[in-house]
Amino acid sequence: MTRPERLDPQAIDAALAALPGWTLHAGKLRLERRFADFSEAWGFMSRVALLAEAMNHHPEWTNVWSRVTIDLTTHDAGGLTRLDVELATKISRLLG
Repeated sequence: MTRPERLDPQAIDAALAALPGWTLHAGKLRLERRFADFSEAWGFMSRVALLAEAMNHHPEWTNVWSRVTIDLTTHDAGGLTRLDVELATKISRLLG
């Protein structure tokens, strides 16, 4: 599969405008979310894992009890691509 090209700064700005709650952190799309408890956070991560696996595009993430931090980047492209925006959009839909 051919990997997509890196996004230019204008495309990144447009993506962020359409992704409430996401920020740009160290060149990656970042979402920080707090849930009611560990179970809810883990359930969310499980749903994200299924999306990521289906796309063959996997996040960098951390979980500490009720907190989940997700960073998205396309390593082999050396930055953000449409894959990151697509996965961020799908993750946002999970959150309603």
